[in-house]
Amino acid sequence: MITVNDFKNKDNFFLMAGPCVIEGEDMALRIAEKVIGITEKLNIPYIFKGSYRKANRSRLDSFTGIGDEKALKILRKVSETFNVPTVTDIHETHEAAMAAEYVDVLQIPAFLCRQTDLLVAAAQTGKIVNIKKGQFLSPGAMQFAVQKVADAGNDNVMITERGTTFGYTDLVVDYRGIPQMQDFGYPVIMDVTHSLQQPNQTSGVTGGLPALIETIAKAAIAVGTDGLFIETHPEPSKAKSDGANMLQLDLLEGLLTRLVRIREAIK
Repeated sequence: MITVNDFKNKDNFFLMAGPCVIEGEDMALRIAEKVIGITEKLNIPYIFKGSYRKANRSRLDSFTGIGDEKALKILRKVSETFNVPTVTDIHETHEAAMAAEYVDVLQIPAFLCRQTDLLVAAAQTGKIVNIKKGQFLSPGAMQFAVQKVADAGNDNVMITERGTTFGYTDLVVDYRGIPQMQDFGYPVIMDVTHSLQQPNQTSGVTGGLPALIETIAKAAIAVGTDGLFIETHPEPSKAKSDGANMLQLDLLEGLLTRLVRIREAIK
């Protein structure tokens, strides 16, 4: 079983990357294979990301998934095929034990980061728990979310910065939060693509600013983030969720190559 110690104090940053939601087996395997080829070349520790279901949708008719068990089995197949760890979101307490049977890291969505029962249920699986900072919280307030997991007997915690609500349909990133949250003693990840969301547009579909992905990522590496979270897709315009702020898969290698150079420069 992997632990946070596998990702702390490494020479390079680590990467969580993959599609927003599992759309099908072929696509998941194709994305994983492409990303693994890049990360192995650049010596970047990698965790494949894919939500088995999307619960936070703008509209009732928004795509939520292909079926829980089907998507979780695909995540397991990615892990077994390529020998990489995987991460997925959970939304309710009963999902923790179920998802833990298939993945290595349980992710707590930002809007749910204060849900005590959910944090405790995730902690009790023994898996790594990646808590996304609520868009409505200060970095300092995340210590209490982390402490809930630790007090439940699980010290395998990661924290993800994903921007702070600014106005009605925008987010901003306060990079002071990365070192502030690192002081808690756990790895801190910058969620590059979700921090560029523009949620709750009048169309009922979340917008985004993907042209700024490199800007957000470069700044996070320069500040010293432990890891990056990037949602990527071969054709973001056809993605079934969050296409407006995802990175086109073909652009990932160039971006990561430049980020590794920044990491080397600040070491």
